[in-house]
Amino acid sequence: MRKSSIRRTCAALAAVTSLALAATACGGTTKNDVKDSGGSNAAAGKADPNAATKKGLTVGFLPKQVNNPYFTSADKGGEQALTELGSKYKEVGPSSATDTSGQVSYVNTLTQQQVDAMAVSAQDPGALCTALKQAMTNKIKVVTYDSDTKTDCRNAFVSQASAEDLGRTEVQLLAEQIDYKGEIAILSAAQTATNQNTWIDFMKDELKDPKYKDIKLVKVAFGNDDAQQSFQQTQGLLQEHPNLKGIISPTTVGIKAAAQYLSGSKYKGKVKLTGLGTPNDMRKYVKNGTVEAFELSDPAKLGELAARTAVALSSGQITGKEGETFKAGDMGSFTIGKDGVISLGKPTVFNAKNIDQFNF
Repeated sequence: MRKSSIRRTCAALAAVTSLALAATACGGTTKNDVKDSGGSNAAAGKADPNAATKKGLTVGFLPKQVNNPYFTSADKGGEQALTELGSKYKEVGPSSATDTSGQVSYVNTLTQQQVDAMAVSAQDPGALCTALKQAMTNKIKVVTYDSDTKTDCRNAFVSQASAEDLGRTEVQLLAEQIDYKGEIAILSAAQTATNQNTWIDFMKDELKDPKYKDIKLVKVAFGNDDAQQSFQQTQGLLQEHPNLKGIISPTTVGIKAAAQYLSGSKYKGKVKLTGLGTPNDMRKYVKNGTVEAFELSDPAKLGELAARTAVALSSGQITGKEGETFKAGDMGSFTIGKDGVISLGKPTVFNAKNIDQFNF
């Protein structure tokens, strides 16, 4: 049982959250420090892959935004996995995808409630570090999913696919649609979103290939995972760049809003749109000719893997170190990669031929 002094420490942490946010560095730890010491896993002990799976655990899910369809599907996958494993699920989180301070307060709340593990999709790579480190000090296992924090502020990161695969394939999809020629733009989520920025870096690197010499990236816009803002940003991009040939939106809220704008405008079928979206959101836009193809990993599977990773960590079957392997139910076995990253797999491309085969 945890000491009352720990609970007082958690309460004190919540009271100084604003000060922690002002200094978002994670205790001055550098990447080299993490590599040399084993990062957050150094104190986790040795993994026992044959350890029994613990039951009766409580795992808290903290998405970027609780009313976002992507996270609704992802967290439902986590809930189903935890029920199957004999553990309890709870979800907390802000209603806005840009409420970083709100995320910090929810991490502190889960810590005070003494959950066994938490799965967090980080809105900002550094702002949650102090709170997450306090959770780990209290022997709470921390898994990030979809969007990561710093490596020493969690035990493992469950990625929907490799960041490189997602960034490069979105450029490849759009390039084919615009015949490798013309101006393009990116409609992202929040400017601080770790996953978005990583994917965009790979998009820019992909565009350096000589085969894209006639494609020009003219702007990266931010819709903050808000439907109205993303709709307006799409409109603004087309007004500012009347010769725009294509848009990449690596966010489910953004691509849906962009498709909604394009489908009711003179640009329908002329300005190509791709990115990351759910089949249920994008089906009508594929069928009415607004969108040719887009991609995504199954968010329910992402949530399931996050839940199973949290339970495996809590059971001592893994610690989050590179090379460790664990069984994730019917999903099969997964091996932890560099920096504690676990990849779900390559994204699926959806188009008119296959979109009706999916329901999420």
